Amino acid sequence: MTDQTDASHLHPLDPLSATEFRAIRDALAKAHGVGPGWRFASVELKEPPKDIMLRWRPGQTVAREAIAVVWNRGNGKAYKARLTLGKNGIGSVASFEHLPGQHPNMTLDEWHDCDELLRSDPGLATALARRGITNSDLVLVDVWAYGAALVPAKYAGRRIGWGDVWYRGSERGNPYAHPVGGLHPIVDLNTMTVLDIEDTPSPGGQPPVMGEYVPDLTGMPLREIKPLAITQPAGVSFRLTGNLLCWQNWELRLGFNFREGLVLHTVGYRDKGQLRSVAHRLSFAEMVVPYRDPSVDHYRRTAFDIGEWGLGFMTQSLELGCDCLGAITYADAVLHDTAGEPRVIKNAICIHEEDNAVLWKHVDHLHGAEVRRMRRLVVSFHVTVANYEYLVYWRFYQDGNIECEVRATGIMVTTSFANGKPSPNGTVVDHNTYAPYHQHFIVARLDLDIDGAKNNTVYRTESFAPPIGPGNPHGLALETRNTPLRTEHEGIQDYNWLTQSGWKVVNDKVRNSSGTQSGYKLVPSGSFPAMIDPASPIMQRAAVIGHTLWVTPYADAERWPAGEFPNLGATDTGMTQWTAADRPIAGADVVLWYVFGIHHITRPEDWPVMPADIVSFWLKPFGFFDRNPALDVPPSPASVSCCD
Repeated sequence: MTDQTDASHLHPLDPLSATEFRAIRDALAKAHGVGPGWRFASVELKEPPKDIMLRWRPGQTVAREAIAVVWNRGNGKAYKARLTLGKNGIGSVASFEHLPGQHPNMTLDEWHDCDELLRSDPGLATALARRGITNSDLVLVDVWAYGAALVPAKYAGRRIGWGDVWYRGSERGNPYAHPVGGLHPIVDLNTMTVLDIEDTPSPGGQPPVMGEYVPDLTGMPLREIKPLAITQPAGVSFRLTGNLLCWQNWELRLGFNFREGLVLHTVGYRDKGQLRSVAHRLSFAEMVVPYRDPSVDHYRRTAFDIGEWGLGFMTQSLELGCDCLGAITYADAVLHDTAGEPRVIKNAICIHEEDNAVLWKHVDHLHGAEVRRMRRLVVSFHVTVANYEYLVYWRFYQDGNIECEVRATGIMVTTSFANGKPSPNGTVVDHNTYAPYHQHFIVARLDLDIDGAKNNTVYRTESFAPPIGPGNPHGLALETRNTPLRTEHEGIQDYNWLTQSGWKVVNDKVRNSSGTQSGYKLVPSGSFPAMIDPASPIMQRAAVIGHTLWVTPYADAERWPAGEFPNLGATDTGMTQWTAADRPIAGADVVLWYVFGIHHITRPEDWPVMPADIVSFWLKPFGFFDRNPALDVPPSPASVSCCD
C-alpha cells in the first residue's frame, strides 16, 4: 500500500500511512496526554462520505481524517477521537468523545501479556502441577473475550477476559493438541491481574493423543510429488499503480484497515469504452463463531473475530511458493500497535492471475472447435485467529463474475471425555478426545452500485414449477418469480434451497439492448440457519446471524452489523436497531449484508490440522451486459504437452 508523507498526493480512500499514524499518536499525546498507561485499540482512515466520493475526480483535494479509539488502563475510560490530517505529517484532534460503558476491541498485546502473566502465575502453576504439568515453557494460555451476559456479577464493568490452557508435548509440539480441560483463568486486562482460576477437573483427564502435524514430529514418510511451476515469461496482465488495480476490463482500488482487513473500493467494469460501476465497497463486516457445546470448556466460546479482535491486526505475511504460487505482486499493509506506533505487515495482500480451465467452448461439426481458456485475477489475504486460519480470496473473471471464497484451516479446539462417555456435541477425533461442533458466520458487506449509486432495487429471485394444466400438459414448465424488496423489513431474507433463491440488484433506470434491467445477482452458497434459540445471549448480541440477507439503505455510519463495540457487549446495537425504522430500500442506494459460512460438523479427518474447508458466493452479471462479455478473449497459443 502507498506510504507517502504529503497527504495531498494520496487518493482519498488510500489507507493511512506510517507518517499519518505517527501524526495521530503525537496529536493525541499533545492534546489529551495519551501515552504510557493508555492503549490504542484502533486507528483507521475516516473514509470521506460516499456522496463526496461519487463526485470526486482526480486532482481534487479531499481533507484526510482519521478515527482513533483509545483507553486509559488506569481508570478504564475509553475515548473516540476524530483527527484531521494535513501535509508533512501534521495532525490535530477535532473531537475527543468519552464512551461510557463501552469496551474497545481486544488487542494482540493483551493476548501476549495474558499468556506471559499466567505462565508465571503461582495459582495456575499449582493447578497444572496437580495434572502432572510442571514445565511452564510448554504451556500456552489463549485469552478470549467475554459476552456481558456471561460475565460473573462481581466483575461487571471491568475489562476482563477468560482463558484456555494448553500445553505442548515437546518444545516444537502443537500446543492445541493437549487441552487442559476445566482450567480457565479470569484476568483483568487493564491491571493484568489474575482474578480467579476456575478449576473443574476434566473427567477425561489428559488422554494420550497424536496431535502433531509437523513432518519430523509425526514420523510419517512424505509422499513423492513432482515440482509444479507456474510462469508468465511475458509478465502479468494486471497493473497496480499505488492502490489502483487494473486488469483487462476491471478496475478497483485496494484498501486495508485494522478491523476488516482487505477492502475493495470503487469496483468497475469497462464496457464498450465506458467504466461502469458495480460496487462502491466490498468487505467483511463481522465474523461470529459460536461453539455449540454447553460444557464448562466451551459455553463462553462465542467469538466475534472482526468486532472483538480485527482481521487486519491478525493478517499474516505471505510467502511465495507456499501461500501464493506463480507471478505474484504483493502489497504491504500499515497498521499500528497499542502504543500508536505504525507496524508494517509485509506482503499482506497477494495479487496474481490464475488459469481456471475452460471459459467457453463449442465444437462446430464443420469448422471444428472454438475454445477460450478462463483466466481470473485473485486478490487475497490470510488471517490467523489463534488456532484457526481464514484465507480470503476475491476473484475477478473475464465474463464479469466476481467470486468471494473463504478457506478455513488450522487446528480444531478439542476436549477430553471419560471412557465410554463421548459428548453428543462433537465428534471423537482421538483417544478419549472430541472436537465440538461449531459454526462460522461471516457477514459480507456488499455496497453494490449497479450503474450508479441511485435507482437500485433488490429483487428476490425464485424458481418454481407451475402445476400440470392446459399450458403445461407434461409438467415440464419452469418459471421464475422476481419479487421487489421495498422496505427494510421485506429486505430481511432467508435462503430457500427448494426454490433456489437468490437476489438481484438492478438499476431501475438502465437497460440493456434487449430491454432488460441492468443488474447483478447474488448467488449464495454456504447458507445455513443459526439453529440457536432467540433468547440465547449470542443471538441477543448478534441478531444478524439469524437471517441470510439484510438490505439497508446506505448510511455512512452503518458499518458494523453486530455493533461498533461488541467486546463485553450484551445486546445488538447494529442491524436490528438500524432496520427497526423499516426505511424504504426500493430505487435507492442499497447495501446488502450477506450471511454465509461453515456449519462445521467436525470430522476425524479434520485432525490434527484441518484440510481447508471451502465456502464461496458469487456476484454474477444478470442483464448488466447485452451478451457474453467474454467474446473478446483471444484464443490461447497452441502448445505441446510435456508428455507428448
